[in-house]
Amino acid sequence: MVDCLFCKIADGQIPAKIEFQDDLAVAFHDINPQAPIHIIIIPRKHIPTIFDITKDDREITAHLYDVANEIAKGRELVDDGFRLVINYGKSAGQEIGHIHIHMLGGRIFGWPPG
Repeated sequence: MVDCLFCKIADGQIPAKIEFQDDLAVAFHDINPQAPIHIIIIPRKHIPTIFDITKDDREITAHLYDVANEIAKGRELVDDGFRLVINYGKSAGQEIGHIHIHMLGGRIFGWPPG
């Protein structure tokens, strides 16, 4: 996707502090962190919203959670916990039309969120 900010980050056209990358996914630090650790995990494939995920994307979407697990282990978040968030639509705060998981950690979170 030519005009997608996250696609440009995944392609290296826009610099980002990369936490993880492989052939299916990229994880990078949010430029407006809401927690001491705030990492965005995206698929390299452009998928605009959760409603655009197809059966063919199952490997990719499952892999995003594998990436979150690896980051959590590397950042020693497993014992204290962390939060994974997927927003859909403007009312929920989705600003970029490319599915992504917010990984937040390093502080105590309240419930309900928002």
